[in-house]
Amino acid sequence: MNPDQAPETARILVVDDEEHVRRVLELMLRQQGHQVTTAAGGAEALAKFAAETFDLVILDLRMPDLDGLTVLGRLRAAEPDQTVVMITAYASVETALGAMKQGAFDYIGKPFKEEEILLVVAKALERQRLLSDNRAWRAEAQSGADFSAIIGHSPAIQRVFAVLRKVADTKATVLISGESGTGKELIARALHYNSRRRERPLVAVNCAAIPAGLIESELFGAAKGAYTGAERARAGLFEEADGSTLFLDEVGELPLEVQAKLLRALQEGEVRRVGENTARKVDLRVVAASNKDLAAEAAAGRFRQDLYYRLNVIGITLPPLRERSEDIPLLAAHFLKQAAATHEVKAKKLSPAALEALKSASLPGNVRELVNLVEQGLLMSDGPLVEPEDLGLTPAGAAGGVRVVVPPEEEDLKKVLKQVADLAEEQIIRRVLAATGGNRTQAAARLGISRRALITKAQELGL
Repeated sequence: MNPDQAPETARILVVDDEEHVRRVLELMLRQQGHQVTTAAGGAEALAKFAAETFDLVILDLRMPDLDGLTVLGRLRAAEPDQTVVMITAYASVETALGAMKQGAFDYIGKPFKEEEILLVVAKALERQRLLSDNRAWRAEAQSGADFSAIIGHSPAIQRVFAVLRKVADTKATVLISGESGTGKELIARALHYNSRRRERPLVAVNCAAIPAGLIESELFGAAKGAYTGAERARAGLFEEADGSTLFLDEVGELPLEVQAKLLRALQEGEVRRVGENTARKVDLRVVAASNKDLAAEAAAGRFRQDLYYRLNVIGITLPPLRERSEDIPLLAAHFLKQAAATHEVKAKKLSPAALEALKSASLPGNVRELVNLVEQGLLMSDGPLVEPEDLGLTPAGAAGGVRVVVPPEEEDLKKVLKQVADLAEEQIIRRVLAATGGNRTQAAARLGISRRALITKAQELGL
C-alpha cells in the first residue's frame, strides 16, 4: 500500500452474457479510473482469471455455459480471498444467501442504478485492500509491532514518533492532518496495530469516496426498507468496528448534517441505524484524517467546530517532504528496494546526482509521488545506477535544463514567456500525473480542471 492511500485504479473483471450490460459496466467503471476486463461467459472468465490477477470480479448469476455459482466456487477455490460481487436479474433472498454462503461479498439485482453499483464496488475494493493490508500488519503486530514501517530520522518525523508512542495504546480520538501523500493512513494503522485493539482488523473508509446521500447509512447502518433498495437490514461501519478502530479518512468531506450525527455517536458511544429508533452501543476508537485545515474550515462554517474539538483530542500533523528533505535518501532507498522486489528485477541504487535531484524537487505529491518516481527510475534505468533523467528529473541546480535568454524585442519576449509558461505547465502536469499513479480523474481534481480538459492538454503535450 502507498502511504495515505486514496482511491486508486483497480483491476476489475466483469462477467455477463449480455453484451449491453458488459458495456455499461465497463464504461461506468472506466470513468472511475479502473482497468476493466470483460468476459461473455463462465469459461472465458475462468481462463482470464487464470492468466491475470484481479482486485474484484463482478459476476452474473445466470449464464448459458457455466452458472455464476459454479464459477464463484472455482474462483474461490483458486484464490480464497478473491472478492466477488454477484449481479443478477433474478435477485431473491435465496439466491443471495446461496452466493454469500459460497463466499460472495455482496450482490446487486438488475436493473441496477449507477450510484448503487459504484457504492458496492467501492466497498468491495476496500474489503479486498483491507484483507491484503491486514495480513501484513497483523504479522507485524504479532512480532511485537513498532513504528519501523514509518521511515525517517528527521526531527520533524521524530516528533511524530514521540506522540505515537504516548497515545497508541489509549482510547483517545486522534486527528491526523497533512498534505496528500504524507502517510496519514500509515499513521492510522500504526496507532491501531500498536494498541490493545490490534487483534481486530482496522476498519477504514474514505469519506470522500461515498456519495453524500449514502454516507449516513454507510457509517451507521440501515433498517430494512429505510430507503429505496434497502432490501435487508445491515450494520454500518461503526458497528463493524466495534471492539476495533475506525479510520475516517478525509473526514472534512462529510456533509454538515452527517457531522452532527457523527458527533453524537462519538459523545454517546452509540449509533442509530437509518430508519430505526433503537440505539446500539459500540466500543471503538476513532482516528480521523484530513488534508484540509479543519480549524480553518470550522472557522469558515464548513466544518462543525464542536466536532473538530471532539476529533482533535490528540492532533498529529505530518510534515511534507520539503520539511524533512533529510529523510528522502532513506525513503528513496527503501522504495527502490521494494520496487525491485515487486517487479522481480535486480536491485539498483540511486546515483548521488539522482539523490540531489530528488532532494531539490518540489514533490507536491509527497511520499506517494516519491514512490512513483523511484519506481519509474528503476524501470527506466539501463545501468546499475538510477540517474536523474531516469526519474524524469534534471540534476539539482540545472533549472529544469532550460536556459532562458531575454530578447530585446517585446514581441519576442512574449513568445519566450509563453514557452516558459508552457514548459512549467507540462512539468506540473507530469508531476501530478506521477503523484496520482497516472489516474487522470484524480489528477484533474488536484489540478482544479475537468478530466476532459486534462486529457486534451495531455494530448497536446504528448503525455
